[in-house]
Amino acid sequence: MALSIKAHPSQLPPAPTRRERGDPCTMILTGVTGDLARRKLLGCVYNLHRAHLLSDGFALLGVDRLPMDDASFRELARKAVSSCDEVRGFDEESWRELEGRLFYAGGDLTQPEVYAQIGARLAEIEAGRLGSEKNRIFYLSVPPFVFQPIVTHLSASGLAPRTPSDARPWVRVIVEKPFGSSLATGVALNDLVLGKFAERQVYRIDHYLGKETVQNVIVFRAANAIFEPVWNREHVASVQITAAETVGVEGRGKYYESSGVVRDMIQNHLLQLLALTAMELPTRLEANLVRDEKVKALRAIRPWDADTHAAWAVRAQYAAGHVKDRPVPGYRQEPDVFPESTTPTFAAMKFMIDNGRWRGVPFFVRSGKRLAKRVTEIAIEFRHPAYRMEELVGLTPGAALEPNVLVMRVQPNDGVTLRFDAKVPGAAMALTPEIEVAPVDMDFSYADAFGADLSPAYETLLLDVMIGDATLFTRSDEVELGWRITDPILAHWDANPPLQMPTYSAGSWGPPESHALIDRDGFRWREP
Repeated sequence: MALSIKAHPSQLPPAPTRRERGDPCTMILTGVTGDLARRKLLGCVYNLHRAHLLSDGFALLGVDRLPMDDASFRELARKAVSSCDEVRGFDEESWRELEGRLFYAGGDLTQPEVYAQIGARLAEIEAGRLGSEKNRIFYLSVPPFVFQPIVTHLSASGLAPRTPSDARPWVRVIVEKPFGSSLATGVALNDLVLGKFAERQVYRIDHYLGKETVQNVIVFRAANAIFEPVWNREHVASVQITAAETVGVEGRGKYYESSGVVRDMIQNHLLQLLALTAMELPTRLEANLVRDEKVKALRAIRPWDADTHAAWAVRAQYAAGHVKDRPVPGYRQEPDVFPESTTPTFAAMKFMIDNGRWRGVPFFVRSGKRLAKRVTEIAIEFRHPAYRMEELVGLTPGAALEPNVLVMRVQPNDGVTLRFDAKVPGAAMALTPEIEVAPVDMDFSYADAFGADLSPAYETLLLDVMIGDATLFTRSDEVELGWRITDPILAHWDANPPLQMPTYSAGSWGPPESHALIDRDGFRWREP
């Protein structure tokens, strides 16, 4: 049973958006013909233009290896935008307004001579559009193996200099994940980037942090007096964080063999959700104050020892099965996957946070491919009240009171659900020794309450870079802490390969071992 919650009309914003307009700037989008740019980024730039959130001085310079002129690039971009899932309705007139701001420079970015050509194009664009405001965003949407030479050449060429904190024009650099593949490579990557740019110039992008519900976690606690007082070990029994995908490796077997689910999802996305859930509230909603509190939460995670490695972590691979009634192959049958691979496509883990707020409360995280449903959520399970109904009145035989659960849905259908127990209508309690109790949901959906499509995560994050708000971006110490937490787990797994890799059927909720992991603490996984 669900009770829908809608915002009162007097509380709704007077317009679809009240976001701040971006500064005039040129975005230099490297890897512009790649998958991310075509599927997400170009469409989000178009959305910002259509919402009148791009400055009149905005321009985009696409850079990639393919030889193209501006006209060819604009045609490629038009096809990408018109078919982009992130775009909320393609409009020809809006596109014509935007395409005149799109330019292209071709060349191999690992070669230093290319940067003179890029500089010449930038000078031409900035002279024509920006006047004295020559702000620049360099979006490094490139594979990890070319990242080092590109950062080095960008700095050496003078196109992206280190700038003082209050300098204008400003230069900002967006770095895509993966932020390394281990603690050593993550530290080396940070050393490289921070050797060329100041920390405040670097925007390490994790698209999960741009999702509306994730942004709402802090506000939800701070703005609602009924939740912050119970956000602690006295009232919370456990926390579950799930990121489930129905897709497989989608032709990226070679990449996934070197990554696996821990590097791909847990080290970054899920630890960020954990940190936002567990952190203390900052004194102000400022970027460094928010990130300081996330770092404190991550530092409080209890290190694992030899015993906990076995008891607190499960890994598995998907086997053949059915997803949405469609037969799909197992992981080892995917192209470019080693036939005897032990790369996990699913992992479930338990973390304990040793601080005053959370000591003794298990945080369970899980992520996997080819699961039963695409969903990302944070579920807060509350303790049973001291006032126990089971001890006061009879329940229907076999019935038990379910715990109260607060679920923050990150995707899809972003929103919040509160589950509580209620008496099923029937005879008065005084007249019968047994009553029936059932769980009901109070459900808030952003779409239902505010009647508008949510901005895609990359759209929010791109605008934040133009404004200079780094709140939703990860700092260098957050990246390194993520690796300090997961590196020992990966090292233990490498040193102790399974005699037989656990598997789960595609279309299920994971292997039996993951249920055993959470059962040991007296809990069970939610099946959203």
